Amino acid sequence: MYLSNPNIFGLAGAGLGLRRALLPALQAGVPAGIDFFEVSPENWIGVGGQLGKQFRSLTERHRFVAHGLALSLGGPAPLDTAFLAELKQFLDHHDFALYTEHLSFCGDEGHCYDLYPIPFTEQAVKHVAQRIRQTQDILERPIALENASYYVQPQQAEMDELMFINAVLAEADCYLHLDVNNIYVNSVNHGYDPFEFLRGLPGERVVYGHVAGHDREPSGLIIDTHGQDTIEAVWDLLHEAYSRFGVFPTLVERDNNMPPLADLVVEVERIRDLQKHHQLCRRVHDLSEVAA
Repeated sequence: MYLSNPNIFGLAGAGLGLRRALLPALQAGVPAGIDFFEVSPENWIGVGGQLGKQFRSLTERHRFVAHGLALSLGGPAPLDTAFLAELKQFLDHHDFALYTEHLSFCGDEGHCYDLYPIPFTEQAVKHVAQRIRQTQDILERPIALENASYYVQPQQAEMDELMFINAVLAEADCYLHLDVNNIYVNSVNHGYDPFEFLRGLPGERVVYGHVAGHDREPSGLIIDTHGQDTIEAVWDLLHEAYSRFGVFPTLVERDNNMPPLADLVVEVERIRDLQKHHQLCRRVHDLSEVAA
């Protein structure tokens, strides 16, 4: 059983997704407001030369999280155990705090370079959970699973999205990587209440979070591009998540339309401010109960 105290990850505060375009600014100095970074290991495994040295200089001085893109936990093809062996070496070498992946699939015999929804069925629950357990055994560490955005309703669904996520987490006994932007995107695209969805998640499994921006098509469809600032509705969901589940380490994702580092730090600081607010509220509440 992997589920235990999330403090074992040694991760806290507010973070930023590391992209190569940010390296020159970060080499000049990492802003004090950034507590940790996240990278997709597929983009850094095997990278050498000057770029590899710059990356290593950051991992030696700062906490890092790995957020995978290509493992395809829900896919039909066997898990890529050769990649998992490389991934384990990478995580160990750089002393990464945590590894997370998407609850989705991205290929069969080949890689599709996109994330696709898994059918919401009992068979899929058992299939994905077995692959999560296999992944954890190979990596010799617990992982966290991210709720993914999707645009087409899976065929032959036997349950809804919330039931499916809860069933996979319980069957695999793994942690939840809570992406509040993905909740908002799916709630608009598929017509449900994002706050009701959030409240139905197992808060005791949440160890890590994302906020991000998205693009809205003229049709009203929202695309999870990570190419804009985080909107107020997503900040409201993060506030609700902290209220219900307590404060957890949270990161700003930005992949496209990259602004200057200083602009991204503004969003990182907003996470920190929100975390401080909820931590203070919790202390006041605890003191009130003691006084009573």
